[in-house]
Amino acid sequence: MEVSEEQRKESASYTYWVREVTGDAAPLPVPRKLSSEDISGLSHPPNLGSVWNRAGTWEEKNLNKWASQRIKELLMSVDSLEFSSGKAEISEVSNCVGDAFLVTVRNKKRVGYTYELSLKVKGEWCIGEEKMVVKGHLDIPEFSFGEVDDLQIGVRLTEEKDLQSKDKMLINQDLKMFLQPVRAKLLQFEQELKER
Repeated sequence: MEVSEEQRKESASYTYWVREVTGDAAPLPVPRKLSSEDISGLSHPPNLGSVWNRAGTWEEKNLNKWASQRIKELLMSVDSLEFSSGKAEISEVSNCVGDAFLVTVRNKKRVGYTYELSLKVKGEWCIGEEKMVVKGHLDIPEFSFGEVDDLQIGVRLTEEKDLQSKDKMLINQDLKMFLQPVRAKLLQFEQELKER
């Protein structure tokens, strides 16, 4: 039994072949003008990004200037520390290099940063019977968003000519005590960055 070409077309179940409206098909949509009540009833999520980016697709904002200034302000506000044989303070933020940014992706705000720091420190220690002024640097090689808890500080003494190795080790250990207050200030910076 051969099926003719015409019968095969009629029995095809794909909607692509249907060119005429049948009784069981949905009616065609009829356009209508929206009223002001319809428009006010629509919910519009708040926009985080710029006015031009209503969809909130991707927008990146550079926060380097603000972040560098704020890190310097916060670190200069660290109090001086008293040790068993002396005291020291941060005298200057000599190097503060990095990037900070705010990214809006799919209407969600995300922040991040990566920085390197070098802090000048100055202190007085009682070594033997005399007080010595010691200068040095605290180096924080790299830290970024969410990694402040893993912060590490390296100590470099600039004037160590008259120091014995045990005195150098003592001063290095004392200066590494700046880790906690520096970490606290960087956590404060991270929180302020999130709130921007």
